Amino acid sequence: MTGNAVVRLNQAVAVDMAYGPRAGLAMLAPLDEDPRLARHHRLAAVRAHLLELAGDLAAARAGYEEASPRTTGDPERRHLRARIARLTS
Repeated sequence: MTGNAVVRLNQAVAVDMAYGPRAGLAMLAPLDEDPRLARHHRLAAVRAHLLELAGDLAAARAGYEEASPRTTGDPERRHLRARIARLTS
């Protein structure tokens, strides 16, 4: 189960909750090379969220902007656009 890209993405979120956003971000780098997630909105959205928690608001906003057009779901897109708007103001 640890070889599954989505499981590893979820593990990065759990590591963030236990050890902080920088620890979670460190787990995301290998997923950039995984073709199952490399262009997926979830990877970009999780990275943006962890960057936001780490205080890197400009990079977080850029991450949400990267994730938004990748999703096919309107509710997810609205959520991502709301985060962009919040970080822009």
